[in-house]
Amino acid sequence: MQKTAMTTMQLVQQKLAAFERLQAEFEASFQFVQDVHGQKRLTIFPVTDVVRYLHARWVCEVKSRLLSVAPSVKEYEGRLCLELLLHWQEGDTTSAVDFLYRRLDMLPVTNITRQLQVIRQQEQVEEDGLAQRLLNGHLVLLNRGMHLMMALDAIFTLADDVLIEEVRKSCANYGHRPEQIGQQVQELDSPLYAYVPHQVLAQRNMQVMNGLGVNVTQRAGDHPGQRSWRVVAPVTPMSPYAEHVVEGYQELVSPSHNNIRQNRFVDRPEISERE
Repeated sequence: MQKTAMTTMQLVQQKLAAFERLQAEFEASFQFVQDVHGQKRLTIFPVTDVVRYLHARWVCEVKSRLLSVAPSVKEYEGRLCLELLLHWQEGDTTSAVDFLYRRLDMLPVTNITRQLQVIRQQEQVEEDGLAQRLLNGHLVLLNRGMHLMMALDAIFTLADDVLIEEVRKSCANYGHRPEQIGQQVQELDSPLYAYVPHQVLAQRNMQVMNGLGVNVTQRAGDHPGQRSWRVVAPVTPMSPYAEHVVEGYQELVSPSHNNIRQNRFVDRPEISERE
């Protein structure tokens, strides 16, 4: 048991050391992925940035594996991105375009528009901040759609041989030559990238993501108190949970229930403050 625990701790230390070397690149990659996904309007999206987008998703995948983030949290599809870069250098542009469409295609905005119209008609704009959140959602979806169109425009306007050469140069700049990709795919199956839940890794992940979260939520509509009613500023002091009356509450003693001595008294029902 002691030997197993020591081996696990050694692996954790190796994961932390590997992440320290990756941290700066991860932070830049994470921010770039967020921008591409609509948090920021990019002015251009050339082929080299499409390669960078696939590279950045792989970097985020490596970070998640090093810090053993639960696979159900978010899927960056890093292995797939490596395969796309490899196939793209071999001439397969269709797979890369299909991936861009799947990740960046504009989601239906009809529901958001309808909700925003209802709120404006009810004049609730200043009550819960939901209108501002819906406006932000419109902007994010519009940015994503713009990025997709710019990326496709950059890809489709180049001749096939020129495009593949541009992809190869960009892949070389980001360390994804075909022989490097083969090694990177194999490394994903090594013990260093295995899922090893550990408190130290979880704490390190929370520290990093908390810092990045501040940068991602810089817009006023994302601040607590300015968002929808689901995320509002806390009201203090909060009442203890023990004072909340659970629905379906029934008095243990009442004039007509469990009253062994048949005492005559008035039982005033308790009312929750939240009702």
